[in-house]
Amino acid sequence: MSYTSEEKQNQSLSLTLLFAGTLFISASLMFVLQPLFGKILLPLLGGSPAVWNTCMVFYQIILFLGYLYAHTISTRFGRHRQIQIHALVIALSFLALPLALPENTTPPTDTNPTIWLLWTLLLAIGLPFFVVSTTAPLVQKWFTNIGHKTSHDPYYLYAASNTGSLIALLSYPFLLEPTIGLSNQKIYWSLGYLVLCFLISGCAFILWRTQQTTIIIDEHSPAENNLSLFRKLHWLALAFVPSSLLLGLTNFISTDIASVPLLWIIPLTLYLLSFVIVFSKWNDKTHSIMVKLQPLVLLPFITYAFINPADLPYWAYLILHLLAFFFAVMVCHGELAKNRPHTQYLTNFYLIMSFGGMLGGMFNTFVAPFVFNGIYEYPLMIVAALLLRPWQTTPSTKGLLLQITGPSLLIITGLLVYNNIGNLLQYFDVIVIILISLTVVTYFLRKQPVAFALLTGAIIFLALGLHGLSSNTLYQDRSFFGVLSVRESELTSEQNQPEKYHELFHGTTKHGAQRLPSDLATTPLTYYSRPGPMGQLFKEYNNINQNWTVGIVGLGAGALACYAKEQQNWTLYEIDPLVVDIASNPEYFSYLKLCASHAKIRLGDARLSLEKEPDNTFDLLVMDAFSSDSVPTHLLTQEALEIYFKKLKPNGLLAFHITNRHLALKKVLSVHAEHLHWSALIQEYKPQQDIPLVIATDWVVLAKNPEALSPLNMSRLGNWQKMPLYFDMKTWTDDFTNIISIWK
Repeated sequence: MSYTSEEKQNQSLSLTLLFAGTLFISASLMFVLQPLFGKILLPLLGGSPAVWNTCMVFYQIILFLGYLYAHTISTRFGRHRQIQIHALVIALSFLALPLALPENTTPPTDTNPTIWLLWTLLLAIGLPFFVVSTTAPLVQKWFTNIGHKTSHDPYYLYAASNTGSLIALLSYPFLLEPTIGLSNQKIYWSLGYLVLCFLISGCAFILWRTQQTTIIIDEHSPAENNLSLFRKLHWLALAFVPSSLLLGLTNFISTDIASVPLLWIIPLTLYLLSFVIVFSKWNDKTHSIMVKLQPLVLLPFITYAFINPADLPYWAYLILHLLAFFFAVMVCHGELAKNRPHTQYLTNFYLIMSFGGMLGGMFNTFVAPFVFNGIYEYPLMIVAALLLRPWQTTPSTKGLLLQITGPSLLIITGLLVYNNIGNLLQYFDVIVIILISLTVVTYFLRKQPVAFALLTGAIIFLALGLHGLSSNTLYQDRSFFGVLSVRESELTSEQNQPEKYHELFHGTTKHGAQRLPSDLATTPLTYYSRPGPMGQLFKEYNNINQNWTVGIVGLGAGALACYAKEQQNWTLYEIDPLVVDIASNPEYFSYLKLCASHAKIRLGDARLSLEKEPDNTFDLLVMDAFSSDSVPTHLLTQEALEIYFKKLKPNGLLAFHITNRHLALKKVLSVHAEHLHWSALIQEYKPQQDIPLVIATDWVVLAKNPEALSPLNMSRLGNWQKMPLYFDMKTWTDDFTNIISIWK
């Protein structure tokens, strides 16, 4: 090899590394900024899912605008003018550094904060996020004009971009958040942004000194004819469905399978990984394999995830859903990569991709919660993904009608059976066998996408209906905060007579229960039973003072209200209006009506609501706020606990419900108590005898004055103990939290 050829090879490699590195850093900064700024907003607006959804839509809108900007300047201006315009935009973005909220900004207290939140995000991070969003399409477009040996097909650089996203996604919760405080994260991100701008300048310099080449586009050229409206809509659908499927699956597995912290990372990781694979040179081989294997994966998925859920551990269900999701997005994104256009339409392609992703997010955030009373957008997108499988031949009108007719007749037959057979559940096993048999039939229809997708959809629809009937669901509805359902169940009473009772579920997590006989209707159950920690606390302190002022954060079914005395002043704080509607409806739960009709109810985030209360108000604050099985982290920080104690009287008590399947929340509270020199007792209660609907539960009680805890210390009603000490834990603050450190 001559020196000249070796020099050219080194130069070619250097250019690839420069452009790929720029895309890698840009994507990394984007996926770090999203959780970082979310944490900045958390203490200001609370942990409402509506806030997170609004933030996500903001990011998707700015991403789309960034792609639109890249498309516009790269198609309407020469390379020198592009560089000048982009340099001006980057210079303006420096005004937003270092990252911070605008001064003296406070959310509105009497109106919906959505518009305020969007405006605050725009002022605080709009310009830097916009610049980061433009990088992937613009830098790739520049790469097509520098005369590199791969300039004719720069789409492989998109794999570098998604690799950066993937690494940043995994690094934030496992590396950055546990080791770096929020204030330092903001500084480091700003420094990383300066590095990105330097790399963009390097790419611009290479483009500037490259000889200008003019591409004349013939309106009647084959390439232009291929960029038809149908092709653009196809790109849009191939981007829309995986985006919606991602959010739908994340919501589904977090509420209906297991409320495990950081579980949302897995679907997003698979989603980004699919982009890395399909836009690499592996796609030609992997795409056909994915198309062939997808129907095989669907057989156990439909059978065990929808038709006949066996007694499997949650991780087995999780694997089934993740496998089906991965194959679905791989097929859709594989089709997207396979049908990518000539580089002269590169920015057009990315613009439509980003628009489809934005629409998918908006559908799940703003449409689905108002249209569906469950997370039905998830199975709907499973069917849509099957419709987007590659068609070997376009069916005739007659063939298309035949493919639609079979699934339609199946749904009609199923509805007639469900509505006209009295005791349907006695035929449960027969119906399950029929549905499983039909699932096997879908495999033989895999080369006919319409019949394959619609038959799969019909089976899922009928399976969901069957399980809805078997669960005796009296009511189900959905809000921004999740899916709530009221179910009727049976237990055998002491007289061996079946007795009905009602249960409240948030996803798969039980949030309360009530027995229906009038003599038992005012008995608190589950986590709040009289033999349990809360029953012990109220019994001991009611003997001392019955004129308490009590605040309860988290309403649930309202069971705690049955500890209220007529002369006491109770205030109930609840963020979800739907929970208030259910707990206030005597057809479902009558705790509030029977026990605390005089109690005040405050809607809104608990931390924000308590800040408005006068200091030294409460004798007792009970923190029982859960989203499914998790406590929002902004309610567990040192700043949050300091607010609670400001609202308590000098001898007041703070009771914290910490029952959790996955997190040792006692570690967080123990460190707070040690750091702030408070007294704390814990009881990890386990029923000593079989009492109906009395379950194991964990509670912590804290007080500034040690003497305030004496009644519990001396109580013989329960096993109250001093909090254990944890020397390996760092104090949680609004600046620093670390979920990984409290995994059980």
